[in-house]
Amino acid sequence: MSASHSVHQGNEAPYYYVPADSRHPVRMAVALLFMGVGAATWVNSVGWGKWAVLVGLIGLIFVMFQWFGDAIRESEGGLNSKKIDLSYRWAMSWFIFSEVMFFAGFFGALWYTRTVTTPWLGDLDHRLMLWPDFQAVWPNFGPAGVVEHFQTVGPFWLPTINTALLLSSGVTLTIAHHALREDHRTKTLVWLAATVILGFIFVACQALEYHHAYTELNLRFDSGAYGSLFYMLTGFHGFHVIMGATMLTVIFFRLLRGHFTANHHFGFEGAAWYWHFVDVVWLGLYLFVYWM
Repeated sequence: MSASHSVHQGNEAPYYYVPADSRHPVRMAVALLFMGVGAATWVNSVGWGKWAVLVGLIGLIFVMFQWFGDAIRESEGGLNSKKIDLSYRWAMSWFIFSEVMFFAGFFGALWYTRTVTTPWLGDLDHRLMLWPDFQAVWPNFGPAGVVEHFQTVGPFWLPTINTALLLSSGVTLTIAHHALREDHRTKTLVWLAATVILGFIFVACQALEYHHAYTELNLRFDSGAYGSLFYMLTGFHGFHVIMGATMLTVIFFRLLRGHFTANHHFGFEGAAWYWHFVDVVWLGLYLFVYWM
């Protein structure tokens, strides 16, 4: 996700560079397999599940470090052309689209559970035949005695503070982008650093919110459909914030090494696209999870 340093000097590669065979995809698949199997067993209270997730996560970080390092060296070595740059843009666009569909699935599950399934299970036939004590309200506790009593998480104050943090980070990142386009490198670094700091403060606030929800509200992953959807939506979003902040941190250090110029900086742009996508997803979460 970067523009070539040689392109900066007008020495653009005249061809479409095809890298040699790579072991990175296979390693990435193995790491993701460990994470997937580990997560599935972990949520089902299997002891070794969390360790499988940890092994997969460490492997994922290791492979990404090597893979993106190779891509950066190819770019800085003058192997990329404008066609490669266009390929990177399309790849990032499709990646973000896949992430949109990922979150759309969870938002769809939230909508379906709340507006379709809950009223349907509360109609007269189901109450007479299946669950006489079921109350068709959202969030619900299932049939009497099935789900422990819990309290929901409202929008005040941590979710609202987090909304302000992410919106502010979108502004600081935009300022950094404009500064880079104007070739003000110091200004770019300052505002990009502010974006990264705001992102990690968001993660810290969300961890504090989880602690409050788990210990004081008794809201757990097994607290019915509400608990599962709450932690899946906010948890995956928090993971994406960590990934986005990590990407921007890498871009920060690349800026320090002079890898980008005012006209060639798709590495910065690609990370910025991802960060703005994360911002938009949070606005949906803030509205449909905390307010509605």
